[in-house]
Amino acid sequence: MQKNSIDACVEFSFKGEDYRYTASIDLNQLLLQHGSLPSFHVILAKLHKLDTYSYLYEVMEATEIEFSNPAGFAANYLFDGEFDPPALAADWHAARVSMLLQPIATRELGIDDLNEHPELKRALMAAYSLGSGA
Repeated sequence: MQKNSIDACVEFSFKGEDYRYTASIDLNQLLLQHGSLPSFHVILAKLHKLDTYSYLYEVMEATEIEFSNPAGFAANYLFDGEFDPPALAADWHAARVSMLLQPIATRELGIDDLNEHPELKRALMAAYSLGSGA
């Protein structure tokens, strides 16, 4: 699967001190590891060694994260600075399942492109979801 990443930045002040936490986030890794996209505030806090049970974290969490530089699939989910993680995760999972099913369709049914058989693709994806407990 192609690289999918996005840059996240949050800037805030706490007790007269300014903070700026940034990270380039590998979305594929997160989705493979967690199955969904966890809170980007938590990701930034962990990367910057910030305790998520602190007042500093609470102030950071109340501040909107700015997203930029989407790469790969992520580019389709950032519009006017607004990032849509749930839609990206859903479509990423569907693309991944399709990628896993395609070799089976080729080997067992002689179908080189499941997209040309939408009913069969939906049936195989539903069977995959049922078998994976999703």
